[in-house]
Amino acid sequence: MVGQAWLLSGAIDAAFLGGAPLERVGPRLTALAAVAFVRAGLLWLQEITAQRLSGRVRVEVRDRLTRQLLARGPHFVAKERAGELVSTLVGGYLSQYLPQASLAALVPALVVAAVLRADPLSGAVLLLTFPLVPLFMWLIGQESRKVTRRQWITLSRLAARLQDSLAGLPTLRVLGRTEEELRTLEGLNHRYRTVTMRALRLAFLSALVLEALATLGTAVVAVEVGLRLLHARIGFRAALFVLMLAPEFYRPLRALGAAFHAGMAGREAARRLRELADAEGHLAAPAILTGGSTLPATRPRGVRPPGIRFDEVTFSYGRAAAPALDGLTLDVPAGRTLALLGPTGSGKTTATHLLLRWLEPDGGRILVDGIPLASRTPEEWRQDIAWVPQHPHLFHATLRENLLIASPSATRADLDRAIEQASLAETVSALPGGLDTPLGEGGERLSGGEAQRVALARAFLRDAPLVVLDEPTAHLDLETEAVLLGAVRRLCRGRTVLLVAHRLTTVETADAVAIVSGGRVVEAGTPTLLASSGAIYRRLLAASRGMP
Repeated sequence: MVGQAWLLSGAIDAAFLGGAPLERVGPRLTALAAVAFVRAGLLWLQEITAQRLSGRVRVEVRDRLTRQLLARGPHFVAKERAGELVSTLVGGYLSQYLPQASLAALVPALVVAAVLRADPLSGAVLLLTFPLVPLFMWLIGQESRKVTRRQWITLSRLAARLQDSLAGLPTLRVLGRTEEELRTLEGLNHRYRTVTMRALRLAFLSALVLEALATLGTAVVAVEVGLRLLHARIGFRAALFVLMLAPEFYRPLRALGAAFHAGMAGREAARRLRELADAEGHLAAPAILTGGSTLPATRPRGVRPPGIRFDEVTFSYGRAAAPALDGLTLDVPAGRTLALLGPTGSGKTTATHLLLRWLEPDGGRILVDGIPLASRTPEEWRQDIAWVPQHPHLFHATLRENLLIASPSATRADLDRAIEQASLAETVSALPGGLDTPLGEGGERLSGGEAQRVALARAFLRDAPLVVLDEPTAHLDLETEAVLLGAVRRLCRGRTVLLVAHRLTTVETADAVAIVSGGRVVEAGTPTLLASSGAIYRRLLAASRGMP
């Protein structure tokens, strides 16, 4: 830009005042064209580089945050709203603001250095007017930061509520709450529209202020240069050179003002990303956050079932919260099934999440064949586990792809065997495309019992020595429960199993039972022993049979 102004002012001076012919002016015009071509190429390169860098940053940040969310496990993610997380992950980043901020610092410095050399007085005028621009930008930015934050928060809430509404639309229709939900969404949309218009008003105000300051600064330079040119106090070439550079001195600052509000939105996205990355989450191990997939690898076959012991394990979900586990001690013998019973909030799910390494104990330790579990990495440990949650997630993919999540290298014979053992064969034959039928997000094509059988088929494919079953028959009718219990019994054979249950019919598959209350084991023994001597178990048994 400086080179263009110098060559152009020299060519005009030579032709206008010097009367130079085209032969003398021609080389300068050729050089001017070459510089203009180089400048255009650099501007193109700047835009391409900014977009590519922004894309790389976006992909890296999304990948890193996704790994962090996976490492924290379902307990942490359950506290967040899916729509808000998606809005954060796909939000805009600083592809325009950061490059423009660099130019706003670099270009004025180069321009004023060139002007000071050509005309010190004009350079001094530029230096005196320059601080006004960032000062007013800062003043406007203080209010703009607050409005942008409210806009970001409102958008996140709207996205979260919309995602939740779409996911629960069938339930809302059954309950007749669609109109009420629509009014709630309209209210959020109105708030977002209001705060967006306020942000736009601030953007227009800041643009007006910057344009006014830039125009006034350029006008001051033009007036003082024009007056001195009339009185022969400055040469024509120097005057023309300064006049061409004066608007360019303020241009990067004006462009920065235009990108300022987009940058504020990007900063809010970055702030939310930092909050998620730094959130307290009882992480299993820092190594899982630095790379690699959290999906379990295929385990070598032939690993013997481990023996598990919880030794005085304590855990709390917050400093002020009552302990979820308060000195929990229990044993899961190798190759046997232990059922955990207890009311909601007694610590059953916390115990399973500790065993799965989604959480880490505050005190005590978990031993695997007498060796502390903490000595193994979470990824290595999870290779030996098959987990069947209460609400298994089915992805928007085919049934085959949903099953192969458990063992990507499984053959068709492995799939057929797992489907048969999980009592899923009838479901597969009823699907229009068999294993290649798309299930839809959350398994829209399948009932709750069928989805649970898919989870059991995954466990059979996994063929792990340790199985964790988190209430596999909850919310199912008795007929479906009976079918699933047969599959559960087949899955438990020859494996170490921790079974969390509410229904006593599920407990019948267990070798031993531990009743948990207040984060501690209050009764333990075989189902037969507890039926005769366990006060709590007998009450539960009588209640399940409808006895007084």
